[in-house]
Amino acid sequence: MIDELRITDLGVINEATLALDPGFTVVTGETGAGKTMIVTGIGLLLGERADPRSVRSGAERARVEGSFLVADEALAERVSEAGGAVEEGELLVARHLTAAGRSRAYLGGAQVPLAVCGELTSELITIHGQSEQVRLAGAERQREILDRSAGPELAETLERYRSRYAERRTTAGELARLRAEGLARAREINLLTFGLTEIERVAPEPGEDLALAAEADRLRSADDLRLAASTAIAAIAGAEDEAGGALTGVVLARKALETESDPEAADLGRRLAEVSYTLGDVAADLARYLDRLDAEPGRLEWIAGRRSALAGLTRTYGASVDEVLAWSAEAVTRLLTLESSDDRIVELEARVGALDAELAELAGRLSTARAAAAERLSADVLAELAALAMPHARLIFQLTSTDLGPYGADRVDLLFSANPGSEPRSLAKIASGGELSRVRLALEVVLAADAGQHTLVFDEVDAGVGGRVAVEIGRRLAALARHSQVVVVTHLAQVAAFADRHYVVVKSDDGQVTTSGVVRVAEEQRAAELARMMAGLETTDSALAHAGELVELAVSSRSRPVSPS
Repeated sequence: MIDELRITDLGVINEATLALDPGFTVVTGETGAGKTMIVTGIGLLLGERADPRSVRSGAERARVEGSFLVADEALAERVSEAGGAVEEGELLVARHLTAAGRSRAYLGGAQVPLAVCGELTSELITIHGQSEQVRLAGAERQREILDRSAGPELAETLERYRSRYAERRTTAGELARLRAEGLARAREINLLTFGLTEIERVAPEPGEDLALAAEADRLRSADDLRLAASTAIAAIAGAEDEAGGALTGVVLARKALETESDPEAADLGRRLAEVSYTLGDVAADLARYLDRLDAEPGRLEWIAGRRSALAGLTRTYGASVDEVLAWSAEAVTRLLTLESSDDRIVELEARVGALDAELAELAGRLSTARAAAAERLSADVLAELAALAMPHARLIFQLTSTDLGPYGADRVDLLFSANPGSEPRSLAKIASGGELSRVRLALEVVLAADAGQHTLVFDEVDAGVGGRVAVEIGRRLAALARHSQVVVVTHLAQVAAFADRHYVVVKSDDGQVTTSGVVRVAEEQRAAELARMMAGLETTDSALAHAGELVELAVSSRSRPVSPS
């Protein structure tokens, strides 16, 4: 419920404060005074789009602030998650709009995105204006109204249905994608399989290309290597069939130092012995190295063929053998994923089938609940319409079976006829503006019992009506205010008479700028204000008398239950 509304520099309103207690509040004023700005201000708190032209002429910015009484702990927690706070059950909401077009929203003291502000405040207030009448003519809005009347059981079923429907849409989307990708997937499987087979046939080893390149370089210089090895052997062991060489010299030197008379000489001899042993080992290794060079005459040719096979892989799968092996590992993983897609398709097909069966069952339950609710709601609304001077009206919520959709398998059409003998037809095609207003009000009165402390704002609810019908609209709005907070902008005294409190938007003009303010009408001035509304600028005695009768009628209506007939 909204406790207080403050508006500054919006439209022609300079500054206005409305204390909106529980019950029925009415706002009136002459044409052009700025009554609509009250609804516009509340709409800004609901996150509606701001028009910079609505900033009052000469002002830099417009401000709208609302104080809401919040008893819902879940809503208070969501406000906290958005960064704001509900303090002692009060939520402050503000909207600032500059003439340059910048707009900011504040929720519980924190600046929040406009969408967040609107999402939360829309749970506290609903505005019914001309746009709502347009929505009422749509099948989707008619379904929402019917579902709202059906109670919590349908709401729970619908929530479960929508959850399964969303899962079915996601699952079917993945299934369609996998099926559509079937040809591309098969083509990729063939390419990966071919590549892996080719790599397996060559069977490269890590780093093999680099090792073979180094060995080929060595073998290509084999003559130089043989000469170098032979020269080294001759230098160490001497030329073949000839004595000499470093080893012979070292042996002779060692023998020359073999003596027991001088320990130092003996130590040097032992060191020479170690040198001779090392030289002997090196000479043997050189001989074996020389033998290998002579024993591999076809090795270089084999290496060339192997490198050619490896090059075939590196041209396609990587710049080196190591990259080829890395591609191979990734290809194995990818191949397993692709080949498992067929299993995934089977799994998804089974899940879609199960979801279709569950959705069909839930849709059947929704249809049954809607059919029962349609009968009850139609009867209750017709009773209200009879009280609104439409005793012969017929109202039917027609259910037509459709394919499964986001809200079940029903299309809801609200059929209406105002006169006897007329066949009910689509409400959008047959109802006048006044009839739409009364249908909308009748629906709200019937549904209000379960609305809790919600605030309903009506703009032009009395469009196209007057006289006795206007009196009944006032009576019904008063009945609606027993369950919900009701704020009505009206130009009809018959409606205003039933309000618990009455505000007037007063216009003043200094010859250059028109400004407006909001004044609360004292109880003893109610009759005079109602008379002014009926008579215009001059209040006549007959208008005062009629206004007094309206006040008395409204007071007596509040003291007794409102009958729908």
